[in-house]
Amino acid sequence: MQKEHELVELANAKMYYGKYKGRFLVHVPEPYLLWLKNKGFPPGKHGKQLELMLEIKINGLEDLIYPLIKKKSSPF
Repeated sequence: MQKEHELVELANAKMYYGKYKGRFLVHVPEPYLLWLKNKGFPPGKHGKQLELMLEIKINGLEDLIYPLIKKKSSPF
């Protein structure tokens, strides 16, 4: 169950800095993630999420992530 929770958390994680700040990690282009990898992913949880998202994109598995993104609930 822990891995499922981590995957949902990854699907809903957003960039907190840079050119793609505020976007879901799955929406960050692969070339940018490769550039970050070459520069060195940031330390900590966000860096690990970026690294995992790059692996997901390299292996063409993004379609598994999209359904896990939580939709904004309507205030009405």
